[in-house]
Amino acid sequence: MTSASAHQARRFAHRYGNPVTEYDGAELRVQCRQLATVVTISGRIDEKNIERVRQYAKRYVLAEKPFVLDLNEVTFFTSQGMSLLHCVDETCSTVGVEWCLIPSQSVRGMLRAFDGESAFPTADSTPDALNRFLETIHERRRLLPLLTKIA
Repeated sequence: MTSASAHQARRFAHRYGNPVTEYDGAELRVQCRQLATVVTISGRIDEKNIERVRQYAKRYVLAEKPFVLDLNEVTFFTSQGMSLLHCVDETCSTVGVEWCLIPSQSVRGMLRAFDGESAFPTADSTPDALNRFLETIHERRRLLPLLTKIA
């Protein structure tokens, strides 16, 4: 085992049951949680892997389940990576689900460079994103009895 693969094994050891998929320097993992589907990507997102990364993320946008794209551990994010964000945004819009981006510093820098800071819904962490979805669910449940009284 090389030192790089040993480092990766240690890094993901605590994530038992959620296998990691590797595409040319990007490590991807998905978790289906009660409140949302969370796709976590770490490493590099560039021209070598963007198409496969985009297809991986798109595959896990599910109807009726919010989506979190956690890029907090992305260390290198090129301009091609912006197509990933646009693809997720478009797919979630088409399916009709909310989504949230957890950007790393590298991703934030690219968002600033493309004036995209307000184009995508963001949160500081996955728990923050899940709490936002939970608040939305509570608000809908609070409004539902009012709607049935009106109808």
